[in-house]
This record gives sequence, C-alpha cells and structure tokens, in this order.
Amino acid sequence: MTQPTPSPFVQAALEAAEAAAEIIRSRYQGAFDVQIKADDSPVTEVDIACEKAIKAVLGRAFPDHGFYGEELGRESIDAEYVWLIDPIDGTKSFVRGYPFFSTQIALLHHGDLLVGVSSAPCFDGGQVAWAEQGQGAWLNGAPIQVSDVDSLARSTLSIGNVPTLAAGSRWASLGQLIQQVHRIRGYGDFYHYHLLASGKLDVVIESDVNILDIAALTVILREAGGDITDLDGGPIDLDTTSVLATNGRLRASAVAVLGDG
Repeated sequence: MTQPTPSPFVQAALEAAEAAAEIIRSRYQGAFDVQIKADDSPVTEVDIACEKAIKAVLGRAFPDHGFYGEELGRESIDAEYVWLIDPIDGTKSFVRGYPFFSTQIALLHHGDLLVGVSSAPCFDGGQVAWAEQGQGAWLNGAPIQVSDVDSLARSTLSIGNVPTLAAGSRWASLGQLIQQVHRIRGYGDFYHYHLLASGKLDVVIESDVNILDIAALTVILREAGGDITDLDGGPIDLDTTSVLATNGRLRASAVAVLGDG
C-alpha cells in the first residue's frame, strides 16, 4: 500500500512536528530550565520553544486557524479550524532523560478530529505516526492496522496512570480484566497507542489524560481500525479525562468486565 500524498493540513502538521523535533533533539539530555506549574507538573523552556515553533509553522500555513496549546493556551478558539498542540507530552520523561515523550498535533474542525500527528523524535531512532480521516494510518511511512485478536484470553492490555485508576471506582473490575487477558503491560504515553494502532497490543486503559494528550492519537487509532472512548463510553472531546481504546473486536468484552463504574 502506497502512502497517500499528505493533504496541506497533514503536510503543515508534519513540518511543525519536525520543527519541534529539531529543538528537542538539540536539547535532549542537556541543561535547560524547569519550572513547576500549578498542577504540579513540570514545564521546561524546551516545551515553550517547541510550541512557539509549531504555532509559527501552522500560523504561516493557515493564518485563520485557532490554537489550543498545552503551554501557551488558547488563541482564536472559536475559529472554524483549531489546532490542538502538546509540544512535549511526557515532559517528566524528557526532564529525566528517557525517551517516552512525544509531540502531539491534531486538527479540530467544528468538534470533529480530522488530522493527527504523533512524533517521538528520540524514541527507537524516531517514530512519526500520522493519520487523516479517510486516508488510513501511517507510522514511519508504512501503513498500520490494529490486530485481529478477538478474545481477551489472547489479548495484551496496556494501562497508564495507575495511581489514578487505583483510586477510581473501577479498580476491582480492572483487576478482573487483568486476570482474563494474556499479558499486561504499562507502556504509557504515546507508545501504547502506537502499539495498539500497529496491531502489537489490543487494549489500552488510561486515566488522568486531557484532550491534548490523545487527540492526534485518536485520529491515528481510528484510521488504523480501532476505537476509542472514555471509560464511560463517552466520546473523545475537550472534556475527556480517561480512555478505553481497543482494536474494536474486544470492546464489548472489555466493557462487560469493566462495567459502568
């Protein structure tokens, strides 16, 4: 399968992700200023520089578009098209010097997610996944697709943000699900979504997320044939804080074990 010619939206998002990647690669495992935000999460000067670079690329290409960024906030948020940007999703990993972080860029059109780019420039030689509605999902230039695993007993489950899950109402039912799957892992951040979309694991459960963490990954997973909602089965939107993502074939089985909380 030949990779389609990216649309102008995708081309701009890929260019913006590479602009951020150049900054990240030049500063990774080096010295930089780290501040602690009000929510007790870190932010570095590199996060801010990356978001500025991303906005500069996208703003030149689409001056009428709005922005919702992790570090620089909202700009023209009522525009027809709005870019959702997390310049370094996984800043804690970036600060500690291990490569489980990524740049997430998605395009929202009247509430509908159209485009997603997920770039992990320092992981495994670099991973760039992208997708656009109707164009399939791609990882480092190759098409990706979810698995055909259709039983929990054969499935691999990855979970993220375990402390928040442990404090929630589904902790006991999650324990039951863990006992029914073949393997349990905790890859976290961008990586377990790349694996899910590539058919290398089958279910992802995560809490304590926001839309900027998962918007691009939502487009990629859907175009790879998977599905994604919050843990209550609700849609992925600006208020999303949890995730149940599957290869599609396992959703009903997972929901039957997890229940409604």
